[in-house]
Amino acid sequence: MQGMFFPSKERNFADHPKFAGVRIAVLVRGTDSDKVSVSQLEIAPGVEVPIHTHDPQLDSIFVLSGEAEVYINGEWVKVGPEDYLLAPSGVEHGVRNAGQVPLRLFIHHSPPLL
Repeated sequence: MQGMFFPSKERNFADHPKFAGVRIAVLVRGTDSDKVSVSQLEIAPGVEVPIHTHDPQLDSIFVLSGEAEVYINGEWVKVGPEDYLLAPSGVEHGVRNAGQVPLRLFIHHSPPLL
């Protein structure tokens, strides 16, 4: 595998295949790497990605901008820019946009989502 560079001006967002009101830009797919998948999400105001788990992936989430509430360790917690969430495999987690502008997240799964 070679190094990869993804200029922000060339990032292409599409509607998320599972969640209305969520747009996704996939940067690294499971077909690109057997170690990680990486994406950026934009979640519209008032939209929630429901509580869920991953198996066998861990979900690493960095808040780029916006305000949200994340579900982790059995409770909803307010988060904002530069906050970070790590949900190991099997741990329930979710996120909802609690602000008035799109919530932007940087997402890393390991091993990659298929």
